[in-house]
Amino acid sequence: MPSELPTPADGVPRPDKPRAAPVPAPVTSVASLTPHLYAPDAVRPLRAKEHFLSADTFVELHQHPWPQLTFSTRGVIRLNTQDGSYIVPPSRAVWVPADMPHSIMLIEDAELRTIYLHAWLGPAWEKCEVLEISPLLRALMLALDTTPDGLPPTDAHAPQRERMIAPLLVDELERATQIRIDVPLPADKRLRQLCEALLRNPADRATLAERAASIGASEHTVARMFRDQLGMSWQQWRQQAVMAHALPLLARGMAVSQVAAASGYATDSAFCAMFKAATGRSPTSFQHRKRGPSSAHA
Repeated sequence: MPSELPTPADGVPRPDKPRAAPVPAPVTSVASLTPHLYAPDAVRPLRAKEHFLSADTFVELHQHPWPQLTFSTRGVIRLNTQDGSYIVPPSRAVWVPADMPHSIMLIEDAELRTIYLHAWLGPAWEKCEVLEISPLLRALMLALDTTPDGLPPTDAHAPQRERMIAPLLVDELERATQIRIDVPLPADKRLRQLCEALLRNPADRATLAERAASIGASEHTVARMFRDQLGMSWQQWRQQAVMAHALPLLARGMAVSQVAAASGYATDSAFCAMFKAATGRSPTSFQHRKRGPSSAHA
């Protein structure tokens, strides 16, 4: 991450005129969305499922013995693992290796698509990867039948099509550009609790001392834990978390003032200064990045 502008010790900008932060919506928790009804095998090496979920839905922690590719045709999601949190806008997908526990948080209403791959398919990636979705990869994923086991496929030739699509989809997957848009999470339970609280509500402008007190630690101790466990300062980690939160909002065309408030900045100028220091570009330059006709389905 590029160097950031000087900030107070807790890394939270001090506005002249505070602005009310959005109140986080209540979270609805759901189970693992029945992956057992879409288990891939040698006959059907690719399986696809889709779910329409509302904002602030939390898909509980789960795992399965096959890898998956998750994306949304519209709406931003956040996929969480033991090691980090991955922001996934519609232009991207996240690869999750087999047997990796993960959960999903819906940042906004989303059409969630998950592709399950047979264990012998796909890259040998051992950790999650966020990937740019090419038009061809998107078309291949959307061409897969989403009927669960126990019901006849919508397309009677679905198993044959899945076997033909599989090698091309995997080749396109391996060619995809990998994007660094994750926020590392610590192993320490207390520090992780602090980090996850900020990820749930980036608009919360509590100081590091206040956050440290909430987990029964001193500010000095928490600052040292960030350096020791994550290899970065609290200010650097918070900036990375804010960037991961703000980029998808900007890509959707949300006003900079709204993104600033949702990211914990009470003045647009403070947010823009941090953003330009981190990326070398203004927030508005990311609002104007269009993907062409294929983005109409995002």
